[in-house]
Amino acid sequence: MTSPGRFPRVAAKPSRRIIVGIWFAIPLWKRVVGALLLGVVAGLVWGPGAESIKIVGDVFIAFIKMLVVPLIFLSVVSGVASIGDLRKLGSVGWRALLLFLLTSQVAVWLGLALGTVFTPGLGVDTSAIVRGDPPAPSEATWRDMLLGVIPQSPVQVMADANVLPLIVFALLVGVGIVMAKEEGGPVARLFDSGAVVMQKVTILVMELTPFGVFALMAWVAGTLGRDALVALAQVVALNYLGCFLIIGLVYASLIRFVAKLPVVDFFRGMADAIAVAYSTASSSATLPVTLRCTQRNLGVSAPTSSFVVSLGATINMDGTAMYLGLATLFGAQLFGVPLDLGDYILVSVLATLGSIGAAGIPGSGLIMMALVFGAVGVPLETIAFVAGIDRIMDMMRTATNVTGDGTVTTTVAALVGDIDRGEMISADDV
Repeated sequence: MTSPGRFPRVAAKPSRRIIVGIWFAIPLWKRVVGALLLGVVAGLVWGPGAESIKIVGDVFIAFIKMLVVPLIFLSVVSGVASIGDLRKLGSVGWRALLLFLLTSQVAVWLGLALGTVFTPGLGVDTSAIVRGDPPAPSEATWRDMLLGVIPQSPVQVMADANVLPLIVFALLVGVGIVMAKEEGGPVARLFDSGAVVMQKVTILVMELTPFGVFALMAWVAGTLGRDALVALAQVVALNYLGCFLIIGLVYASLIRFVAKLPVVDFFRGMADAIAVAYSTASSSATLPVTLRCTQRNLGVSAPTSSFVVSLGATINMDGTAMYLGLATLFGAQLFGVPLDLGDYILVSVLATLGSIGAAGIPGSGLIMMALVFGAVGVPLETIAFVAGIDRIMDMMRTATNVTGDGTVTTTVAALVGDIDRGEMISADDV
């Protein structure tokens, strides 16, 4: 019998299970948006005192930085090795790779252009933010930079988180696995397993997002006030504008003028994949739907569709590349870091390579920021600013990435005559 005024001990456990069950029953993106709104309100009410909970956000950012090196290395090696046979880089492969790289470059320069023209980071007083010393300006010549890309010690490169030579090493390892053929099979499976494991670790870290977002948004709103919120709203708007321009201009032009197919019919055929991509913010989760759309709705043959769509889900992240360019300019303007043309070129290269190394799961764009920001001297505190709004933008970026996968797949299939134009959905059928 329970004494008066005391609750049975067994009652607490079911209640905790119910609370935990309700928490995880809510989709992560809804938890993040809710945390964002609560953080803004808490920060505006609490004021500068909200900085006391910033440590929660700092822990979240530290976990993100922890993932950069292993996730990029394993993902890039696994992605290159997934090609399976260098002969596949023939009539289909080289066209797909070329289009993926070209659209990625267009995307990142679009992000840089939007950041330069609209300057979302200007006008925000960041003097109240305590941050580390800015990195010393590099005095390296172009020869030093070229030699620096070659990883003389891969282990040291990983320890220093020097990502550009790390990506070069990962690309070479991936090509070596492909060239080894059957002998490289066990190593390829090892890297595939490693990439999957790191994606699962990333998903675990992303479960901390609501708590980190709440703390960081409270800190931003409490310390910097409404000006910072206006700047973040501008970043969100520019992210969506950039993605719409990529889809409406770049992809539509490829379908209309290169593939010579009806644009409206293409987007009708990809509608299901775009909707799933936007709702899940995961190109990997959308992969089966993308395959079905390209094969059943757009008439692409199964072998070509399977190869190009799978490759695109691994290396084609145009929305992410555009966002990395935009976010770099935002951080540079926010903290007064001058960037010249050489920095822009470096950002374009790293954003493209970083988007290749980005896992097709929610939140991977945040991880890639550490790669780009560190190379051009943009403070990593910028990640704390955009972490709260990243999920809202990630949904649109993923929809852009998946649309790009479908665009390149359809365009390549049309160029090599591997598409049944009669199977494409007609506007009259809808």
